[in-house]
Amino acid sequence: MKRNELIACEECDLLQLGAPPAAGGALRCRRCRAELRRGRSNGPERALAFTCASAVLLVISNLFPIVGLSLNGHIVQATLAGSVRLLYLHGTWPLAVLVGLTTIVTPVVQTVAMLWLLLPLHFGRVPWRAPEGFRLFQLARPWGMTEVLILGLLVALVKLAHIAKVVPGTALWSFIALMLLLAAASATFDPREVWARITERGGARAFRLPPLRLRRNAMTASAYGLVLCEECGLLLKQPGGAGRHVCPRCKAPLHQRKPASLSRTWAYLIAAMVLYIPANVLPVMDTSSLFGTQKDTIMSGVVYLWVSGSWPLALLVFIASIAVPMLKILGLVYLAVSTQFRSQWLPGQRARIYRVIELVGRWSMLDIYVITMLVALVQFQALATIKAGPAAIAFGAVVVLTLLAAMSFDPRLMWDALEANRVHSE
Repeated sequence: MKRNELIACEECDLLQLGAPPAAGGALRCRRCRAELRRGRSNGPERALAFTCASAVLLVISNLFPIVGLSLNGHIVQATLAGSVRLLYLHGTWPLAVLVGLTTIVTPVVQTVAMLWLLLPLHFGRVPWRAPEGFRLFQLARPWGMTEVLILGLLVALVKLAHIAKVVPGTALWSFIALMLLLAAASATFDPREVWARITERGGARAFRLPPLRLRRNAMTASAYGLVLCEECGLLLKQPGGAGRHVCPRCKAPLHQRKPASLSRTWAYLIAAMVLYIPANVLPVMDTSSLFGTQKDTIMSGVVYLWVSGSWPLALLVFIASIAVPMLKILGLVYLAVSTQFRSQWLPGQRARIYRVIELVGRWSMLDIYVITMLVALVQFQALATIKAGPAAIAFGAVVVLTLLAAMSFDPRLMWDALEANRVHSE
């Protein structure tokens, strides 16, 4: 980052000057307190080291068994791909697709995209088709949920420990290490810094803003006719004329604000609210054994963990699977309604609510991964079998819809009403 670089905040669109942050420090927006830049030393080199290690662990994690269950001399072992396959064979293919995408496909795509960009830079070369590599990384980044999978495995193992001997597999330890390495790789991978290096090596044209004339009522990028690319962070003059405009650097579509942001947010939210009811009322899991058939809801699973003495895990599942989805829906409804009516009330507080919703959204997948592991391991034919119930599909849909609603909502709209009022009053 250059000294006194002009920066537009991604969350409130405020235009401000920023100096390079110190290593380990962060530069925050002076209005909404969103993080603008984070100081990193040798970010691409560290990201490459973490990514190479992650690539090795991805192979181990997907080839070896995660865990085994031993009962009366009969051992059932489960791999991640095998668990997804069982969900598909049991007829719950939407759940199989969701688990496969979030635990196998997206971590692989994210790792491949980072290697695609970082390896050539390490050897002094410009990455081939860098814009496509960046867009692939940005597409996969929000959907990789390895850390949630690890917690789901922990909850499943606690449940299974009461009925059989649990045998940890090689992939379990590999997944734990993979979780840490992927998080470290993602944290040290800064698209702006990587683009700066590509520009230095002549792989992209350096873009400079024309001199801006100060305007009395202008504080935001849009007020100056500027637009921020949401993919690579490039700030540039809004292209003239009608039609579709793309970023000249990363080729991503350019918009002053996310298209139809509120309409799409409401559509996802309404669908999530409708499905939230069957997700909590219908059985999420069907257990067949010598003693009959038992149908469990999400709440009954929480009660089982509490009664069995695992109250910390019971509390964790309750928060992740019941409280978080409900609070996400209520929080997004509050943000959408207040923005729809152009409310100017506490925009800073609403910005913090939005960031919390984005932070905790993925953790609702916890119960889905618990069910996946139980379905894969409890397959003792005549003794006991577990299948995913209809609520599991509904619950998975609620998680995806709330994530899409949060992605569709444009937080800059919350500040637009404030800007319009300020300009009018002046």
